[in-house]
Amino acid sequence: MTSPEPKPTFSLVGQMLRTPEEITRVLNSLVMRGEPIVSDLGGGKLPFRSRLRFVDPEKAYIIIELSPDEAANRALLSRPRATFHAEPGGWRIEFAAADPKPTAAHEGAAGIRLRFPEIVAGHRRRESERADVPPQHELRCVVDEAGVMPFDATMTNVSTGGIGFLQYDPEISLEPGTVLKGCRIEGPGGESVVVDMEVRYSQLMTLADGKQVQNSGCCFMNLSPEENTRIEKLFGLKA
Repeated sequence: MTSPEPKPTFSLVGQMLRTPEEITRVLNSLVMRGEPIVSDLGGGKLPFRSRLRFVDPEKAYIIIELSPDEAANRALLSRPRATFHAEPGGWRIEFAAADPKPTAAHEGAAGIRLRFPEIVAGHRRRESERADVPPQHELRCVVDEAGVMPFDATMTNVSTGGIGFLQYDPEISLEPGTVLKGCRIEGPGGESVVVDMEVRYSQLMTLADGKQVQNSGCCFMNLSPEENTRIEKLFGLKA
């Protein structure tokens, strides 16, 4: 008889956890449950699959198991940082960790050691489906136009609660907690609005035509009433 799935020992609906205590609680839950973690390297062309093995907030590091795919191990070790996600039950948990290095001999079985994550993001997977949202225009968005590396994206599925969904090149990875400055959302008639956004989570997805894109849920930051009204009009949420 299969034992019932353990309930999560954390509450993460739409949250960004930033304190070491909160992050440790979530990561240790993944360790105890033996949850797989995945990093979509190379725009999803080379997924790194592993499990968390050890979490040490005091010395500020974590250890993950090696992937069975040696090419994925080499790809991860060649990067300065990577974003991982796990999907226990109906949840999606995401975190980024930097400075991957092979574990030392005294640390047990071979693995990969990374710096302790600064942020953990989480949400219920069903929240992103949002079947009750009315059809909306897909609008061009110049992301991080006031930042260091602007890029084009499509924004859609905006809610009056201040969450929008960006779709963009799968080779780009936006980590939870990333602040995107001066993003310009352009309407079909030439009108536009410029807003700051914080990335809540990101995931690789396949569109109906088979094309892969990164999809990020973003929270609008410090919107004025006027900006909020303009966004609602752009997406047809306000008559």
